[in-house]
Amino acid sequence: MDLHYLWSFLMIVIIDIVLGGDNAIVIALACRKLPYKQRNIAIIFGSITAIVLRIILTICAIYVLKVPFLHLIGGILLLYIACKLIIQEDDNPSIKENYTVFHAIRTIVFADLVMGIDNVLAIAGASNGKPSLVILGLSISIPIIIWGSKIVLWFLERYPILSFVGASVLSITASKMLIDEPFISQYINGRNDMELIVGSSCIIFTIVIGYYFNNIRYRKRTS
Repeated sequence: MDLHYLWSFLMIVIIDIVLGGDNAIVIALACRKLPYKQRNIAIIFGSITAIVLRIILTICAIYVLKVPFLHLIGGILLLYIACKLIIQEDDNPSIKENYTVFHAIRTIVFADLVMGIDNVLAIAGASNGKPSLVILGLSISIPIIIWGSKIVLWFLERYPILSFVGASVLSITASKMLIDEPFISQYINGRNDMELIVGSSCIIFTIVIGYYFNNIRYRKRTS
């Protein structure tokens, strides 16, 4: 293993750790609605499935770059996911039973694919066209993301209000995706004030939507 190969490998691992914080938050938010015994299953299988799909997507990154409005669509979808993850479930047992490990895994994988665009492009650039580096680097990140999500989940269980903080982080990620869309970036043109406005608007939108629907559910329970 030459020094250049090793350096590229370390770069991929570092990139995935730095950009993997959002993934840990998504996993934690998606799994907190599950019974305690089912959470580890959802976390492990969701993380592994998401990483495997990201490996495939990274290797095919050259084709992903050609998809028009990719960042715009991804940003909108991520805002939807952020809102959905903070909306509380009804206390009706039949509704809670409908939320299964499969639903949690599906949310984790879908969110990871949406959020992973920047990650995919960064890793594809660091790999120097070597698929083995992509596979090794992303595989190393699996236990890091799994344990990170468990730590976040521990805090969410004790401080439920942090779900809004987690959703805000996802909203910021969504705003960055929207800003990176060429159709939008040409109007922002690197202006920090405009980037701040877009980011703040996404956070406010997510929190307002979450608060609105949670308030409706609270009124139904108390009426």
